[in-house]
Amino acid sequence: MSNLLAFLELDRLEGGCDEAGRGCLSGPVVAAAVILDPEKPIIGLNDSKQINERNRLLLRDQIEKHALAYGIGIVSHTEIDEINILNASFLAMHRAVDQLSTKPSFLLIDGNRFKPYPGIPHACIIKGDGKFQSIAAASILAKTKRDEIMENLHQEFPVYHWNKNKGYPTTEHRNAIAIHGASPHHRMTFQLLPNKSQLELFD
Repeated sequence: MSNLLAFLELDRLEGGCDEAGRGCLSGPVVAAAVILDPEKPIIGLNDSKQINERNRLLLRDQIEKHALAYGIGIVSHTEIDEINILNASFLAMHRAVDQLSTKPSFLLIDGNRFKPYPGIPHACIIKGDGKFQSIAAASILAKTKRDEIMENLHQEFPVYHWNKNKGYPTTEHRNAIAIHGASPHHRMTFQLLPNKSQLELFD
């Protein structure tokens, strides 16, 4: 069994929400919402960052098979540039809740801020993906979906190595931006390259 808590309060329908890709330079931000079935516990749930890729994919299958409901919300890089990454993260979580076939009576949100979803009260849980099973499940679905998107975009733009860095600001990724410029999938409101005092790192 997981060491994470199953629910904040027993006997209510709780949905966990988390997002992936907030700190990336390219691609969308992806969120998930998950309502777990207390009758069908999923062994091994944890913060997606603490699980290797193979186990994330195995857990994704278990979540999709056994959860009472789950939804995925995607906000594109162009929308991120229009409304900023914080609002985009909230919007992605709202879109994920929109996709739930069953609406929860309460939401558990990973992090310390959230824009209330109409008609559903919530609690923000700092580092919630390491505390509650439903948030951990959401983190796994969001991470695996976003990784899939970035791996597909890598086929179109292999110079940025998105199959490995998934759009995060690694040295390899930023070197590629310095050499090839930005792609149509980069977030243009983000600092794609370090400031001039750091550019010698890319020589």
